Amino acid sequence: MSTLYMKASPETVGKYVIFSGDPWRVNVFENFFEDMERVAFAREYNTITGWYKGVKITATSTGMGAPSAVIAMEEMFECGMEVGIRMGTVMSLDNSLVGDFLIPLGSIRRESTSDVYVEKGYPAIADFDLVTYLNQAVQAAGYKTHNGIHCTLDAYYMDMKESRYSKTRGISPEKTMSELDEISVLGVDMESSAMLAVGRLMGVRTAVITLATVSKNLEAFLEDEKRMAMERALCKVTLDAIVAFDQKNKG
Repeated sequence: MSTLYMKASPETVGKYVIFSGDPWRVNVFENFFEDMERVAFAREYNTITGWYKGVKITATSTGMGAPSAVIAMEEMFECGMEVGIRMGTVMSLDNSLVGDFLIPLGSIRRESTSDVYVEKGYPAIADFDLVTYLNQAVQAAGYKTHNGIHCTLDAYYMDMKESRYSKTRGISPEKTMSELDEISVLGVDMESSAMLAVGRLMGVRTAVITLATVSKNLEAFLEDEKRMAMERALCKVTLDAIVAFDQKNKG
């Protein structure tokens, strides 16, 4: 029987699952997978499964925000997921980090979804073995990695980017960005802390790898062509990290 929203089943999902925010980024994996199967494209969830260097891996999307991301976690867990990696983009607080990979050790829980699962004091931290292999894969590909702390927020246009509506309310994201910068947060997103906290509660080894595509206040950003190339690299290094992790854990 397939899951409610993602239309997946234990037969169609591997124990390794990559979660992409963007449904269309999942299609990049078609360039790398062998014996690929399209599981379903339902709502914001585009799911495919294939083999990469002898390892069965599922790639799926979550859409934007923690609520839909945790639904994806729940349904992949229902299908037997043992390792989950959120792979996506992030807004950096430092212009110089744009184009680099940010692989957080943990994320501040300023979203509300994980509050339903566990008290606020519960930490949202990554599996350190996964972090190590993600770092190594990025560095082997010739790119820069940064490990630190993310902050996960709920409201993009109120917390992260000024909008017409936020102006009418007199609310400036700059205040939030300044507060986070003062405590050495590297980047802000809308999914990581919920996925890290819920993954740990599930007993799923969970980590996050992000590409900094834009900085606060859109002061710096990757142009479209460069961004597409770097997002392809993001997919490739995530796959390579999973293969290395799998080989280590088989031994």
